Amino acid sequence: MTGLDLRLDRRMLLAATLAGSMAPAVQLFAAPANTPRLLVLFLRGAYDSASVLVPNSGFYAESRPTLAIPRSGPGAAIPLDRDWGLNPVLAPSLLPFWKRRELAFIPFAGTPDMSRSHFETQDTVEYGQPLGRSRDTRTGFLNRLASELAGSNPMAFTNRLPLAFRGPLPVPNVVPKASSGHVDPRRNAALSLMYADDKLLGPQVKEGIAAQQQVSAALANEMATAGRGAIGGSSFEQGARHIGKIMRGRPNICFADVGGWDTHVGQRGSLDFKLGFLGRGLAGFAEELGPAEWRNTTVVVISEFGRTFRENGSMGTDHGHGTVFWVMGGNVRGGRIIGEQVKIAAATLNQGRDYPVLNEVRSVFGGLFQQLYGFDATRVGRIFPGARPLNLGLV
Repeated sequence: MTGLDLRLDRRMLLAATLAGSMAPAVQLFAAPANTPRLLVLFLRGAYDSASVLVPNSGFYAESRPTLAIPRSGPGAAIPLDRDWGLNPVLAPSLLPFWKRRELAFIPFAGTPDMSRSHFETQDTVEYGQPLGRSRDTRTGFLNRLASELAGSNPMAFTNRLPLAFRGPLPVPNVVPKASSGHVDPRRNAALSLMYADDKLLGPQVKEGIAAQQQVSAALANEMATAGRGAIGGSSFEQGARHIGKIMRGRPNICFADVGGWDTHVGQRGSLDFKLGFLGRGLAGFAEELGPAEWRNTTVVVISEFGRTFRENGSMGTDHGHGTVFWVMGGNVRGGRIIGEQVKIAAATLNQGRDYPVLNEVRSVFGGLFQQLYGFDATRVGRIFPGARPLNLGLV
């Protein structure tokens, strides 16, 4: 991903039009002062959280003879508190946020879904509905959140509209992909012809196409300028900066995802590489937002589940259960490792193999939404039916 291309479907065209004028450049809208901004970043594939937030535990070292990050010496974890350290790969990018108290970790987090299936558990997270009931697949939790907020402006930075944004509220989808910013004129001509006789949608389609062309041209110019002599980087590292530029404007409830976290074999080197670009991407995102917008921004990094605490025979880890959520932002009360915790030992592992879930994802988000938006229990209940909000004092 070296740029952002806007793929327009009928819902997006309507949403882009309703959002108003999209020029100039990427500061597309004038946002109200002090508007809370939320970005949910989904690490698809279940990242190994014990290689990010590293337990200060002899049991950890015993369980991972080749994967354990040492407590001392070269490549040692950076101490965060008595019980936990940070993977040194993330120190250059994320340790400054921790020291400024703009980054918190929630270990033993996740969903009660025990399927260990990527797709089933991702669906459970994104729909945000309780297990054991008939699932309403028409609506996801972020669409319900946006519907609760007057003047919300949701946007997805994904290859397709995520389930979390499925629902009645139109959500524009900004597609991260390798692109020169070129807009296909044949496709736009076909769309214009399709809606030419539609008095209601025709003008909106026309304005939506114009909006796409403006954004694509602006980002193509950015790519050409930024690429001059710049160091190489992976897709999210570059794409996160574009997301930050766009979120300087009106979008205030956003979702992005990054894949490739399923590390069954040869985990150490490949995971460190991925974590490096993830950390730099998040730091770049904050930089592009700028100090004023960052003060009103909350980023929540989640994954569908964690990985086994013990390494497998292929120097990797397998599908687990509990994971670690990250919460960062200029409005976050960070520098803390929070939520319910348990001493890591063989007896406390879920099914003797992985982290238990003590901080349920719907409860974590429910408590955060209460604090960010001043929701009462009734409004949280409409977003997460049956959930008990967990007040962790995050913001």
